Amino acid sequence: MISITAIIKSKKENTEDVKNMIQNLVTQTRKEAACIRYDLHNTENVFIIWEEWKDQPGLDIHNNQPYLVDFISKSETFLSAPVQVYKTIQIL
Repeated sequence: MISITAIIKSKKENTEDVKNMIQNLVTQTRKEAACIRYDLHNTENVFIIWEEWKDQPGLDIHNNQPYLVDFISKSETFLSAPVQVYKTIQIL
């Protein structure tokens, strides 16, 4: 299993726009066969997506989905910093 944490910081004035874009991303991603978990958390203008994937090939398919590519290109001007993505392994 592969775990990913993505941190997305919107500009304060674009928080609702980014939230709507991410909600669409979550809805589409949860339909993917390799997706075990794709949870969205939020505080103010910071969104955190906690992901779990069955395997690397499934994650690779996700990374090339049109809705993810679309989110990345369209959200760029709404964000206050680049998206931070951490691929992690559980240690406890």
